[in-house]
Amino acid sequence: MRTAGMSRSYVARMTEPPEPGPQVRQQDWEGHDLSDTRWESVELVDVDLTDVTATGGSWVGCTLRDCRFTGAAFTRTALTGCTFTGCDLAAATFTDCKLVGSRFERCRYDRLTVQGGDWSFTGLPRADLRRARFTGVRMREADLSGARLVGASVRDSDLSAALLHGTDLTRCDLRGTDLAGLDPLSTTITGAVVDVQQALVLAVALGLDVRTDER
Repeated sequence: MRTAGMSRSYVARMTEPPEPGPQVRQQDWEGHDLSDTRWESVELVDVDLTDVTATGGSWVGCTLRDCRFTGAAFTRTALTGCTFTGCDLAAATFTDCKLVGSRFERCRYDRLTVQGGDWSFTGLPRADLRRARFTGVRMREADLSGARLVGASVRDSDLSAALLHGTDLTRCDLRGTDLAGLDPLSTTITGAVVDVQQALVLAVALGLDVRTDER
């Protein structure tokens, strides 16, 4: 955390991760290196995590309310069973991270980037993901009901059995993603970008009789 008179450049150079208690409120951890931290059932409220970095480590069953993750970069970190409420994840990056069972409510996701990792059973209902990018992410049984992914990118990912009722995928790039569980009648897919195989899957889901020969 920043003490009186401590410069921003000095804070950014600090490498020892802070030691939170059961509850942490209104702390400034901007630029900290949180690599290999092990936190369980910690509650963070109004904590500034702008530009933090973390490689490895685990956050299990933590509660994060009104925290700022702007520009944060997590790599191979497990944030499982956590609840994010009112957090700012703008320009945050998650690479090969595990967020199984975590839930997001009233968060900001502008330019969120997720590369690889496991987001199965993650709750993102009604999330505004219009400028988010997911690539190679496992999202089996994730709750994306009512989410807005207009113009977003979900490439080469696994959305099988995901909850997509009322999800807006208008102009979303879905190429290479498993859409076996998508119901085009309960999901908006106008202008969505798909490959040929996905188009066949969607056609069958619409009840069309798809034939590959001329007989």
